Amino acid sequence: MTAAREERLPLDAASVDNARTTLLQLLARAGVFSGDAEELMGLVEAGALAAAHRELAGTGREAPPGSGEAYATGWRDGSRAVAEGLAGLADRALRTAVAAGPGGEQDARPPVGRMEIERARVAVVPLYLSFSEESELDPEVTEQVLVAVLATMDARERAAYPGTLTAFAAGHRGRLERLYAAYGPGGPVAIHGRYTLVHSPTGLAVLERLAARPGELRAEWDAAELPPAWLDGLTRAWDDGA
Repeated sequence: MTAAREERLPLDAASVDNARTTLLQLLARAGVFSGDAEELMGLVEAGALAAAHRELAGTGREAPPGSGEAYATGWRDGSRAVAEGLAGLADRALRTAVAAGPGGEQDARPPVGRMEIERARVAVVPLYLSFSEESELDPEVTEQVLVAVLATMDARERAAYPGTLTAFAAGHRGRLERLYAAYGPGGPVAIHGRYTLVHSPTGLAVLERLAARPGELRAEWDAAELPPAWLDGLTRAWDDGA
């Protein structure tokens, strides 16, 4: 046995279960419901498997330098099989995690859950702060806006929404910088009125949905009985920044 093999210590099932149980108990003491905690851990597990798949599907398929052609071919075939297996495990873990949320896997668009709202909030605030100063709305209004945004997505899309928001902010940085300079905190437009949401981190999430699914967002907006002027103001500001 080589020294490298001797140093490897893969976690056994009992140790993994112990870590999971410990984390669940710590989160419960902090007031996190067990279902929410399970969902978060499931998403982390799915993400770890997806990351392993990406790594193995890339440079992991290359055979060690100096390998013969027959060995290299077998190496690539074996790596491909393992990578496909990891992709399947990642997808299964994601389906299990999102099915644990409210509504279950059978619903195309289940009711928006508390943890989905919190994940969206955690994602959007630092992105907003990269464009503007923080100026939060009332927490209840913030939740209502995020519910309307998330209701336009299915459970898998909600799980991936932080990445969607990050890509949106990066892909439209110049336009967003112009928008926040003209309508955001410190700009010439007052916070109150139709441009109120430009002064809130949730406005960035609304802008992403306006660009991606404007009709569905308006339907959910009306269903939530949110002020139409807020959405109209963001639409005007977004168009002006083009």
